[in-house]
Amino acid sequence: MDLFPEPAIEMLDPGAMLLRNFAAGFEAPLLDYVATIAAAAPFRHLTTPGGHVMSVAMTNCGAAGWVSDRRGYRYERLDPLSGKAWPPLPGLFTDLAIRAAAAAGHDIFAPDVCLINRYIPGAKMTLHIDHDETDFAAPIVSISLGLPAIFLWGGKESRDKPRRVPVFSGDVITWGGPARRNYHGVLPLKDGSHALTGARRINLTFRKAL
Repeated sequence: MDLFPEPAIEMLDPGAMLLRNFAAGFEAPLLDYVATIAAAAPFRHLTTPGGHVMSVAMTNCGAAGWVSDRRGYRYERLDPLSGKAWPPLPGLFTDLAIRAAAAAGHDIFAPDVCLINRYIPGAKMTLHIDHDETDFAAPIVSISLGLPAIFLWGGKESRDKPRRVPVFSGDVITWGGPARRNYHGVLPLKDGSHALTGARRINLTFRKAL
């Protein structure tokens, strides 16, 4: 068996691609960086403007971090928990994100933030659109690590029935161009165990936010 499986590319929509195994072989160092980032900016469960506590725990690295509270959704240059700058983007993060975007046809991508989501069994992400960024011309790159999940790929309207896309550790999904504002989410994570993450899934989402 090859140590680094060949990536397989599947189109979800014009502008949206699933890159199977694209990050395979890099999971361990990526997770090591996640642990270092979380030591400086711990995972936390954010509250939505409506008062709902998110089941997914998250942290950030890069020039800013995505936060949510009663005041709304937004990017902040300083971590509200510490008042300090978020940890910097590791070079491996940036390199993989740029290469994944290019493989999906997005040749110009300079991510400045990475949202790091931690799922445990039962945690989910409801259908939503990423619209807090200032640059909608840039794609979004999402790397899955750990337990498998069902990624929901929707349409332009919330009422559009989403497609269920199984994602596994090392898989990458990118969306931009005509698909940049499609609805997407994650079904409740099923129980299980992964050799590197145990009963967890880690998701790295790269964006050009500022």
